[in-house]
Amino acid sequence: MLTTVEKVLFLKSIDLFRALPSEELSQIAEIAEEQPLVAGDLVFSEGEPGDALYLVVEGAVKVHKGDKQLVQLGVRDVVGEMAVLDGDPRSASVTVVKDAVLLKIGREDFSEDLNERPEIAMGVIKVLSRRLRETNKK
Repeated sequence: MLTTVEKVLFLKSIDLFRALPSEELSQIAEIAEEQPLVAGDLVFSEGEPGDALYLVVEGAVKVHKGDKQLVQLGVRDVVGEMAVLDGDPRSASVTVVKDAVLLKIGREDFSEDLNERPEIAMGVIKVLSRRLRETNKK
């Protein structure tokens, strides 16, 4: 089980939150729910409501549509970030490929932080832009 301090240190290492001061990271750490998962566990399915984003603390996950893998993500990667912006149904499924620990941040809780701190929204936009560029290279 991660302590709040460990969560804050982890959040500080992620692009999305790097610009935030520790006291604000502490607030995010408080709403981040730790989820230990094993290989094969489904994090979420395509079409489900977009209710949270996930941060990979340990292990690896794959983003996929059916049997087609779109990308594999590992430690310090973010998945489900579109959900915190629009809440639309998930555009793909995510499955654990290597035993993992994820931090889940719910959309409703996170929305308050987004409204108060526009730099978090900029971090989300950077993650989305990077993913789009990587997809366009394929």
